[in-house]
Amino acid sequence: MSLATIPQASRWATDYLNKEILPNNISYLVQYGKVKKHGENGSTMIDLDDLKKYYESYNNTREVSWKKNLGNDLNWTLSFDNLREVDTTKHVHRLHPYKGKYIPQLVEYFIDNHTDSFKKETYFKSGDIILDPFLGSGTTIIQSLEMGIHSIGIDVSEFNCMIASCKATYYDDEYLKKAIKKLIDSLDSFEYDNKIQNFEKELLAELAKLNLVNFPGSDFKYKINQGSFNEKSFAIEKEKEFLPIYQKLLKKYSIKTKQDNSESFLDVWFMNNIRREIDHVFQTIKQEKDLKTRKMLALILSRTIRSCRATTHSDLATLKEPQITTYYCYKHKKICKPLFSIKSMLNRYAVDTLSRIREFNKLRKSVHYSVLTGDSRVINIFEKIEKQNLEFTKILKKQKIAGIFCSPPYVGQIDYHEQHAYAYDLLGFKRKDDLEIGPLYKGQGLEARKSYVQGISDVLNNCKKYFKDDYNVFLVANDKFNLYPDIAEKSGMKIVNQFKRPVLNRTERDRNPYSEIIFHFKSI
Repeated sequence: MSLATIPQASRWATDYLNKEILPNNISYLVQYGKVKKHGENGSTMIDLDDLKKYYESYNNTREVSWKKNLGNDLNWTLSFDNLREVDTTKHVHRLHPYKGKYIPQLVEYFIDNHTDSFKKETYFKSGDIILDPFLGSGTTIIQSLEMGIHSIGIDVSEFNCMIASCKATYYDDEYLKKAIKKLIDSLDSFEYDNKIQNFEKELLAELAKLNLVNFPGSDFKYKINQGSFNEKSFAIEKEKEFLPIYQKLLKKYSIKTKQDNSESFLDVWFMNNIRREIDHVFQTIKQEKDLKTRKMLALILSRTIRSCRATTHSDLATLKEPQITTYYCYKHKKICKPLFSIKSMLNRYAVDTLSRIREFNKLRKSVHYSVLTGDSRVINIFEKIEKQNLEFTKILKKQKIAGIFCSPPYVGQIDYHEQHAYAYDLLGFKRKDDLEIGPLYKGQGLEARKSYVQGISDVLNNCKKYFKDDYNVFLVANDKFNLYPDIAEKSGMKIVNQFKRPVLNRTERDRNPYSEIIFHFKSI
């Protein structure tokens, strides 16, 4: 056994893998039981043989096993498996969660000016105009701002446009800082239920006692990862054991969990005290006079309440049913509790937001962008931008759009309005679910696929009216139904190349190998 400290293991792993492995990365492996923890009295030691075994099983065989499942045409260069999470969620890209978005490095790969053995030519240059007709959370326009390319984003969802606009907006640092402080102070001075603090303090103490005995941190996770332990049955047993303690504390402090109403998303998916705090903070935000600052404060609150829904930590991405009792958490491998206040999350996200905006302000270039709310199948791009930015309109009419980089919705996979139902309830935006292309609620049957092909084709046919002659269109899609050849034909375009990439580091609990294709369309 060759033991090393975490910094020593970090240096060893960096040399072994020929890429930077930080001490935090090693600590993560210990924390989640990927490698066994050694040492006592607070001194964590790692067995380098154990660490080597982990990297060999995880890294060296992953490319082979994924290609076995998904085909040898998988382009591993586009896996970006050398990147840390901090890289793929850099600066404003993480201002608000969004299910189904791609990482910024994928956009950068195709719109920057490098070439390699896969990308043999450049498609966009500084000063070009790039379009994303399925804007989502704005990854393409943010990367375009960072790389000196003008950009336009279109989305039928008002909330999606708000997310993207908030990310792309340039803020006065001092003004925003004061506005955020005012928001935090407002919540700190508000107390709807003054028993909550004492209740949570006692609840956390009881949870700590149970978890220390039954779920001893990294040792317990390591045992699960070895595959010789029935996690589910043990979890159910401990859930039942702790539930009477939780119920007793609720009664002791007269804590009300459910709200009186159950008509809206906000009524059903938030604990009673949290709902009162949300309403209070939102009223404070309404008093902010500067519109763009008011929108950013609302985005911070939206991000906060998404994390404070009454659900388990592992089900945040796909809600199942309201969780108002303590429960075994498959993410943290211990008994966890629902949240009873938004204070901690609001503070964390407020500080994080300010930091990310400052970081992006140093990187962004002086180029134009426009976020348009509308249906990309019929929108008049020139007319819409003329109402927003006359200078950009002149450039647009002279140069035309150089092409598209976007990820259209996947057929029958996500209801894009529903994933942010809490925000629509809170902000009062009108939902336009009926205008979504390929939503989950329409399924993946023949009619749904036919409608999807027509919808994407209509978007491309409308948008290409604003293109320059030699345009490049890149569409990121998991085309398991082979619909994109039909889409190309209906759009009067041809597929000139396909880049098949593995999708790694997904947040959902389904970790099965998964790929997507970047289709390169050009004019016929």
